[in-house]
Amino acid sequence: MVLEEQRNLHEDLERLEQAISDRVSEDPRHIRDRLNRDHQIAGFLTRIQDQSKRLQSIYDDADQARVKEIQAISTGDPFESFYKQINEIKAFHRRYPNEPVENLERAYKKRQPGDSDMPMSSDVDGMFTGEEGYGRFFDLYAQHEEYLNLPGVVNTKRMTYLQYLDHFDKFTAPACPLRRPDKMTDTYFAYLGSLANYLENFMRKTKPLEDLDKLFASFDREFEEKWENDEVPGWSKEDASTGNGPATEGSGTGVWCPDCEKEFATSNVYESHLSGKKHKKNAEARKARGETNGVNGAGPKGSSVQRLKERAVAEREFRITKLASAMQTERSDTRTNVERRQGMTERERQQEIQALMQEAEEPVGVAQDESDSDGEEKIYNPLKLPLAWDGKPIPFWLYKLHGLGVEFPCEVCGNFVYMGRRAFDKHFNEPRHIYGLKCLGITNTTLFREITGIQDALNLWEKIQRDKRQEKTSTENVVQMEDAEGNVMPEKVYYDLQKQGLL
Repeated sequence: MVLEEQRNLHEDLERLEQAISDRVSEDPRHIRDRLNRDHQIAGFLTRIQDQSKRLQSIYDDADQARVKEIQAISTGDPFESFYKQINEIKAFHRRYPNEPVENLERAYKKRQPGDSDMPMSSDVDGMFTGEEGYGRFFDLYAQHEEYLNLPGVVNTKRMTYLQYLDHFDKFTAPACPLRRPDKMTDTYFAYLGSLANYLENFMRKTKPLEDLDKLFASFDREFEEKWENDEVPGWSKEDASTGNGPATEGSGTGVWCPDCEKEFATSNVYESHLSGKKHKKNAEARKARGETNGVNGAGPKGSSVQRLKERAVAEREFRITKLASAMQTERSDTRTNVERRQGMTERERQQEIQALMQEAEEPVGVAQDESDSDGEEKIYNPLKLPLAWDGKPIPFWLYKLHGLGVEFPCEVCGNFVYMGRRAFDKHFNEPRHIYGLKCLGITNTTLFREITGIQDALNLWEKIQRDKRQEKTSTENVVQMEDAEGNVMPEKVYYDLQKQGLL
C-alpha cells in the first residue's frame, strides 16, 4: 500500500497548504485570536515538514517497495492485485474493528462559532499568566524576588519592581551592585537560568512563526566572538584581579583583611575582629568561591576551571541582554501597565479582572465573522469618542477635560489634524513635525514651537538667519578703543564715557 500512503501524504500536504491560506487571509482583532492563529499556522508548518520527510523517503525508495508494487500492478493480473488489496483491507478492519478514520478535511477546517461538534477552546488560553495579558506584558515577579534574595543584593537598597524592569538586563556597575566574586555563586547562576529561560519561552510563545532557533544561534556565535576577543562587558581578563577584590589593599600602613576587604589601623583591632560573625561569614563565602590569599584556585588548572565558570555565567548574562533588547516593546508596555495598575483602586482592578475573564470565556471565532459584524459585540458610541485600552469609549467628562474635540491642524506635518491640546503640544517633538521642518531647510527645530504654517516657519527662519548675519557683521566691524589705564572697549562706549568725563 505504498502508493496509497503516497497519495494520502500528497492530499495531506495540499489540505495543510489550504488551511494555512485560510488562516493567513483573516485578520483577528484580539491579540488572543492572533496568537491562536499564529500557533495553528506554526503547527501546520511543522506537520508539513514531517510529512514532506516521509514523502521524500517514499520517493527515495530505499527498500524498493514502491517499485515492486508498481511492477505488481502493471505486469500482473489487475483484478488479482485489486482483490488482494481488498482482502488485506478487510483483514485489517477485522483485526481492528474500532480503528477511527482520519478525516483530513475536518482536521484542518477553520473552526466557526456555529460548529457545535468541534471544540472552540483556544490553544493559547493556558500558555500565559493573567499578568502577561496574552503575551503583551512580562511577568517577572518571581525573578524579582530571586534577585532581591541574591547574596550581594540583600544588604543593598531594595529595588522596586519598576526599577527591576529597567535594570534586569544590566550586569555591570553602577547599575548592578553585584561584584564579580558574587556572580560565581550557584544562587546567581540559577537566577540567570530562570530569567533566561523565561525570556526565551516568552519569545517562543509570542512569536511562533519566526525562526527563533536561528536567532538564538546568532546570539551564541556573537558571544563566542566577543569571548575570544575578550570583549564581553565585565568579564575581561584585565578585570579579573579587580573583580575578586579592591584595586588596592589599603594604604599599606595598617593591617589588611582579604576576607572582609578592609584595612585596620592596628593589629589589635584586626585580631579582635577575627572572632566576629561578619568576618567568619566573609571567610566562608571566600572559601566557597575557591579563593586563597587573593588568588583563584591553585595554579593553572584552578585558573582554567575558574575561567570556565566565568564563561558559563557570562554566556547567560549575554543571552539575557540580547533577549531583552529584542523585546523592548513588551518591556516598555510592561512598565506602562505596572504604573497604570498601581494608580488604580481595588474596585477598578476587580472590574478589569472580570472584563478579562469574560473576554477569555468568549468563543475563539466569535469576533471573526467574515460576512458582517453580526457576531461582534456592538459598542454604543454615538458621540464618536476615542476608545480606551479595553476597547470601550472613554467617559465624556474625560473627553471634555482633555479637549479632545478641538482640532489642531499642522501644515508642516502635511495638514495632519491633532485632536486635543495635549496631542498637539507633544507633536512638536515627534519625528513627523521635525522631518517636515528639515524638508523646509530648518535645522534648529527647538525655536519653532507653536509654528504650524509653512510660510510662517520660512519667514521666521529667514529672520533668524538675517539677524545672525547682522550680528556677525557688526561684531567684525566694531572699533576697539583703549583708555589711559589700558581698558579696551568699543568706540561708542569710549566716546560716551569721555563725554561724561569718566575717563
